[in-house]
Parts: sequence; C-alpha cells; structure tokens
Amino acid sequence: MSPKSVVFKKICKDKSVAVYMGKRDFVDRVDSVEPVDGVIVIDSEALQGRKVFVTLACTFRYGRDDMDVMGVAFRRELYLSTRQVYPPLQDREKGIHTKTQARLLRKLGNNAYPFFFEFPDNLPCSVALQPAPNDVGKQCAVEFEIKAFSADSQDAKVRKRSTVALMIRKVQFAPEDEGMAPSVEITKDFVMSEKPLHVKASLDKEIYYHGEPIKVHVNVTNTSNKNVKNIILSVDQVSTVVLYSNDSYVKCVDIEDSGDSVSAGATLQKDYTLLPLLANNRERRGIILDGKLKHEDTNLASSSIIKEGVLKEVLGIIVSYKVTVKLIIGGMMGSSEIGLEVPFKLMHPKPDAVRWRRRWCSRSSSAPT
Repeated sequence: MSPKSVVFKKICKDKSVAVYMGKRDFVDRVDSVEPVDGVIVIDSEALQGRKVFVTLACTFRYGRDDMDVMGVAFRRELYLSTRQVYPPLQDREKGIHTKTQARLLRKLGNNAYPFFFEFPDNLPCSVALQPAPNDVGKQCAVEFEIKAFSADSQDAKVRKRSTVALMIRKVQFAPEDEGMAPSVEITKDFVMSEKPLHVKASLDKEIYYHGEPIKVHVNVTNTSNKNVKNIILSVDQVSTVVLYSNDSYVKCVDIEDSGDSVSAGATLQKDYTLLPLLANNRERRGIILDGKLKHEDTNLASSSIIKEGVLKEVLGIIVSYKVTVKLIIGGMMGSSEIGLEVPFKLMHPKPDAVRWRRRWCSRSSSAPT
C-alpha cells in the first residue's frame, strides 16, 4: 500500500490545474469507507476565466477502450460525483476535512483549494482481470479515478489539455472478528456396498492472508467396499460478474495431486498444505486480481465482503474462494468422484495489526529467558 508520507501530484498539460493527494488507497470497513480528500492547485492566468471542477468516478470496464458495438463502449459508470473547486462555493477553511489537506494548503499557498468526497456504501472494491500475455490496453476491471478539469461550466466540452486524472483504489482489509473455522463433511452410499464412505475436510480458520499457507485437514473413513484411488486438493477462485450477466467463473489458483489412496475398510487422516499465489499464476488469463496502480505489483483479488442490504447487482465483480477436496473412487464400471468444497476468505491484514504483531514478536524474541 502507498506510504502515508508520500504526496502524489499530477498536473494537466496546459498547467492550469494540478492534483495533490496524500494517499491513493482508501479503506472500505464494510460499515464505512474512508473519504477521498486532496487539494487542487490552479494557475489563474492559464485558466483564462474558466472554472475548475473535480470528479470522483467508479467505472466497470468489460472491454478495451477501442472496442465498441454500434457505438456503445464496453464500460459503465457505477458512480460519478462532481464538485466545483474554483471559484470556491464556500470558505476555504470550511472545506478542510483532514490534517493532510491542512498541511498541503499551508505549503501550496493561496492558489490551493481543498476537495472532499464520501464514498457511497454500495460500491465494489478495485479489482481487475489478469490479461493474457498478448493483450494490449485496459481489460475488464473495476476502477476508481479522481479527475480535475477546467471548463466554462460543468457540462461544457472539456479539453484534454485542461484535464488531469489520478487513479485511486478502494480496498478492504480482513475484519477483526473471524467466524468459525470452516468444516465440511459428507457420507456417500454406494449401491453395491452395505456401508458408506465418510469424508471430512476442515481448515484452521476462516480468514487467510495473502501469502499465508492454508493447511487442510482431511479425514477419510472408508467402510465401503470401494477403493479411493487418489485425493486431489485445490484452491479455487470464484468470480461472479453480477453487473450484466451474473455469470460465475471458477479458476484453480493452486493444486495438489497427492496420489494418496484409501483401500476398502481403511482410514486416512492427513494434513495437506496449499499456497495460492499470483506468482504461480501469472500466465493464466481470467484470474481476478486486486486493482493496482501504475508500476506497482499486485496479488490475487481479495475476497469480497458485502454490507448487508446492498444490492449485489451494482458491485461489478464479486470474488470468493474455496478449497476443493476431490476423491477419485475406483469401480468396475469406471472411476467416479466425490467432492467437498470448503469456503474461506483470502484478504490483507490491517496495517495496524501487522505493525502490532511485529512489535509483539520483537519484544517476545528480546525478552530475557
């Protein structure tokens, strides 16, 4: 994530408007979202009497900019809000909402003006489809953008030279309160067997952090007369495009073909470890990633946490994860499968929690024995 001490600056080509922001990542805490704030610096001579506006936009893009059908572009604005910054509509001091704004205004002088937006609670987080190696241009993504421009009015035609845009991200961190550790079990009866096959799969917890190994506990009690020929485990990313189609796509992001077998009348208790990483899936098209800023790396998309009561249709892309445990059963008529799906969440820890854990670990390691 972007360091708090950095100030991001971008200026339009005709030098009339510049945007300054203290951060570009804004946290969605489910019940509330961090507001977007910054400062606009204007050059009154370059403006030549024009007004200055700033917009916050959320766009769902499901095709490249150069693709269109019958003049309709493959993009849809989920949210758009516009503010007039100059001439100011209120006293400058009343427009200051954060310490970062106040510090920037003191440093940038009298030609600097604050802006402030609050996110509605029904917008998705920043995500993007991983393109194929040969894909060019922007692909399917949910994107957020701050754009400042000068024009005679809000609805007037805007010149590109008088426009400056800065990409931002809406992100979610793992909640403090975890649910129960997920566990799934199934009992399978067979036509030619008096007794069944029982399988249980469980995880240690509900939420895992990006880069953290996932330990899967598998317990097989095979009282049937069938033989389990193999056990295959995978981590699957499920992405649901809810805006226009409600289609779901399942992509395997890690797999283990164990080769373990369980003969009739036998049992198996074993722990398997899976590790879903973008580093192992960079060539796979169709995987959803967390939104990224220019020149920054990213990771597999975090699980979507949705506020109760919010319409899913406006969320663009919903991401979830599951561990799939598949048993291959041998038989006279050929092999069959038994599958269990154990849902879990894959997310980033809160930065404060990471710093606290590091301090606690350093104190523990330096304590006298």
